[in-house]
Amino acid sequence: MTLIESNKSAESILQTVFGYDAFRGQQAEIINHVVNGHDALVLMPTGGGKSLCYQIPALLRNGVAIVISPLIALMQDQVDALRQHGVHAAYLNSSLSTEQVYEVESALRQGTIELLYVAPERLMLPRTLELFQQLSISLFAIDEAHCVSQWGHDFRPEYIQLSILHQRFPGVPRIALTATADEPTQKEIIERLALHQARQFISGFDRPNIRYRIRENNGNAREQLLRFIRNEHDGDAGIVYCLSRKKVDETAQWLSGKGLKALPYHAGLSQQVRQEHQQRFLREEGVIIVATIAFGMGIDKPDVRFVAHLNLPKSLEAYYQETGRAGRDGLPANAWMLYGLQDVITLRQMQASSEAAEEYKRIERHKLDSMLGFCELTSCRRQSLLRYFGDRLNEPCGNCDTCLQPPETWDATVSAQKALSCVYRTGQRFGVSYLVDVLTGKQHERITQFGHDQISTYGIGKELNQTQWRNLYRQLIAVGLLQVDLEGHGGLQLTEASRPVLRGEQALHLRKSVKNDTATRERKSRRYDNDAESRLWEALRSCRQQQANEQGVPAYMIFHDATLMAMVENRPSTLEQLGRISGIGERKLEAYGEAFLEVLNAHPDNETVVSDSAEETLQLYRVGMNVDQIAAHRDLKPSTIYSHLANAIANGDAELSEVVTLDEQTMKSVRFALEQEESKKIRPVFEALDGEISYEILRCIKADLSRIR
Repeated sequence: MTLIESNKSAESILQTVFGYDAFRGQQAEIINHVVNGHDALVLMPTGGGKSLCYQIPALLRNGVAIVISPLIALMQDQVDALRQHGVHAAYLNSSLSTEQVYEVESALRQGTIELLYVAPERLMLPRTLELFQQLSISLFAIDEAHCVSQWGHDFRPEYIQLSILHQRFPGVPRIALTATADEPTQKEIIERLALHQARQFISGFDRPNIRYRIRENNGNAREQLLRFIRNEHDGDAGIVYCLSRKKVDETAQWLSGKGLKALPYHAGLSQQVRQEHQQRFLREEGVIIVATIAFGMGIDKPDVRFVAHLNLPKSLEAYYQETGRAGRDGLPANAWMLYGLQDVITLRQMQASSEAAEEYKRIERHKLDSMLGFCELTSCRRQSLLRYFGDRLNEPCGNCDTCLQPPETWDATVSAQKALSCVYRTGQRFGVSYLVDVLTGKQHERITQFGHDQISTYGIGKELNQTQWRNLYRQLIAVGLLQVDLEGHGGLQLTEASRPVLRGEQALHLRKSVKNDTATRERKSRRYDNDAESRLWEALRSCRQQQANEQGVPAYMIFHDATLMAMVENRPSTLEQLGRISGIGERKLEAYGEAFLEVLNAHPDNETVVSDSAEETLQLYRVGMNVDQIAAHRDLKPSTIYSHLANAIANGDAELSEVVTLDEQTMKSVRFALEQEESKKIRPVFEALDGEISYEILRCIKADLSRIR
């Protein structure tokens, strides 16, 4: 295959179309491999830039790239985002009318579409395959390739049929991509998609920007959730996962009653309501979706700042996939979870009542055991999570609860012996609440009826309260010393592994329960240190929302939060400077540059209050350092130093003549121009002076004028 244009390169497309300066990780190597016509299996963490690995080859190779995607929402999201970059993209799915389908098919035949997104069900239709046989196809990209795994949590039967691509289009390169696949799943992808000759690119599973935090549910889950959101994510977008539809509805209603924008999402709601709530989540700021696991796979919203679980996920794969929906933009995010004993019992019951084959049930039990073990860890959670997926982290991460607040452990051997013995002496047929009542010596008719007020374990557990005993039983189940008799209405039974503990042959150390989540009591730090930067941040977000509303797309498709943050930090004052910001390609610069520059120039740096940083600049200025010397000494940009000094000039703490060295005539001209500018904006003055005087200098002179007045 030859390139479309000889002067195009992957690097130039990255910069001019997508607005990024450099490739990350293995992106460049993957793109080169696919551009040269070879198959690839790409395993890359969420937010790692998988899409570019097929989108850029699609723009370099002749023909149309066919992207197989599992969900309609995901296709529409990707296509809208590509169109914002000026890429000719389309999709074929059931949301289109017959007329719209014909329009897309006509455009495909004319060769005007560069990327086409299609569901596997649509792909397998004879009509679609016949159409594709007539086209020049540049590549096939199989997104969310883990859906091919029958043992996975996102299995899609239609994916198994995708091996037909290798048979029908043997000369077209295929790239399969996923963020969630342990080693068995990777082998299954290769086998089922006939990718035996494909080169494997494994970038690892680590999401270092996500902070993992897990706590036991002691009965006040909603209050803990509210405190977590209020303290750390007030006004942020987030997802809250619950196990049942009823709990989703109740939680969303309760959070809404507390003044949050919380919307439910589950399969029991109508398609119209689900679509409406999903669109609000994508397009509005600060919306929280409360959902079952039915929500999220098709969502590519980059600024989700937290994912909270009010129930235990079924597996570490599900946990990784769901928490991975936070922080796709690479900025800090939280994965916060509460779980309790009832979660374990409910999930065990769901597994037992399943009509799946016994082999499948066995695998599911193993996955739940791994999830339980992960919750009860006393070591680094990230190391354990990565190890599960065959990845390694040599040092503790320093960004999970067990690293930040190492849990205390206690010698639980004697208490565990009492708990286990009570299970045995009551006949291994009672649930936790009853066993705790026996251990703590409660007097009620049921205990007397069974004669359990006469056994040796009655009343011997006064050293722990009821909550502590319940936590201990949960931990004994998690570490495999007890199992739930699912056919016997949830009664607890001893396992073979409990014998050494009961006999005193093996000590047992468990993590201590913590009464309060001290981490969630820390107030959320402000995004910016001063009011001026906060005002600019909100003004840029408002501008982005306005542009998004006009375009009919989610706000993040205009610019990501990280791009807005770079604007606040760098204060670009020209289109050329704005174009250097990461995430702003030529198409977006042309479409939105002027609007955002207007906002930036309406919030000059001299609004900034004197901070500790500005005070340090002022002290260095007073000992005789000039702007360049201070910038070098403090490892800051000269524009930042000018901002500090402009503020000092306005407050009378610095003299303009010592900061700005212009000849007398030029100074007069600049002062006159600033005084005549009725709107008080600096940009018209900058342009009137043909850009010969920098914005930084103009702001200093304007600060001096404001002081004189």
